[in-house]
Amino acid sequence: MKIIKTIPYIPTNVEVENLGPNKVRVIAYPFEAGYAITLAHPLRRLLLSSSVGLAPIALKIENVTHEFDSIRGIVEDVSPFIVNLKNIRFLEKNALKADEKIFLEYSFQGPLILTGAHLVNEQIDVVNKEAVLATINEDATLKFSVIVQRGIGYVPSEDIRMLIPEDYIPLDAYFTPVRKAVYEIENVLVEDNPTYEKIIFDIETDGQINPHKAFQQAIAIMHSQMSIFDADMSSIPTAQKQASEDNYDFKDLLIKIDSLSLTARCFNCLDRIGIRYIGELVMMSENDLKNIKNMGKKSYDEIAEKLQELGYPVGTELEEDKKTALGKKIAKLKS
Repeated sequence: MKIIKTIPYIPTNVEVENLGPNKVRVIAYPFEAGYAITLAHPLRRLLLSSSVGLAPIALKIENVTHEFDSIRGIVEDVSPFIVNLKNIRFLEKNALKADEKIFLEYSFQGPLILTGAHLVNEQIDVVNKEAVLATINEDATLKFSVIVQRGIGYVPSEDIRMLIPEDYIPLDAYFTPVRKAVYEIENVLVEDNPTYEKIIFDIETDGQINPHKAFQQAIAIMHSQMSIFDADMSSIPTAQKQASEDNYDFKDLLIKIDSLSLTARCFNCLDRIGIRYIGELVMMSENDLKNIKNMGKKSYDEIAEKLQELGYPVGTELEEDKKTALGKKIAKLKS
């Protein structure tokens, strides 16, 4: 039986399935038709763009001046070393402030295959400890410093240059700890109605954050972004369109009344009270025109006829914004 609703259906079921290390599936249902994608798409965007992660933002290697240099006694040149370093996923051991940086100093003696596990110290941990960073030859020493910081999204190296010491090489920073965030929408049956919807979210992270927690943080961010609308809307000034003379075409209204070829008597009536432009006549009501000193019926009819020919019969109502802008424009021309 069809019914008329006054509020949309409120989803009642949510399930979380662990799919493996750093992988979860979040299922929520049932949603009214169209509501699932309305919620799923912005949540996916927030997961990928607003999840906080830790990334190296700068590097300094002893006796190396730029990223295209080579490192004595190291198999990898600086460029592949940087690529390997970016693949290292760090974990902070102590809670950092929003803009706090971690300065890491390392020195390794070869022969050694340097991996993420070697970078663990009292300040930092590493998720992918097996990741290879460099191969150090026998009798070679590798000394380098890394700056690590928290952030969201992606920040190019040119934006980092001003945030680090001059002797460091800035790195493109890939902060996002979410590797994958995809969703599917399926239909689900509710009380013989097959049009209800189910959201199935699959989320995978790099291990810096639990994927379920990342999902919860994305929801919290969505709430915080929308909280602006919790304000008392009646107390917020309505955004008015600014009355700007540049928003309108006044070419017909800014013509001087001389062009109307009015009789001398009619022209003098207008001239005496300072009317110079056709727009001033258009903005006047019928009573305003008739009450002009020495404005007889013949002169009034003459003006009314001219305005009719221009497409602005006496009493034409202009939009308030347009009227205000026209008044400003005429005042500027008269000044």
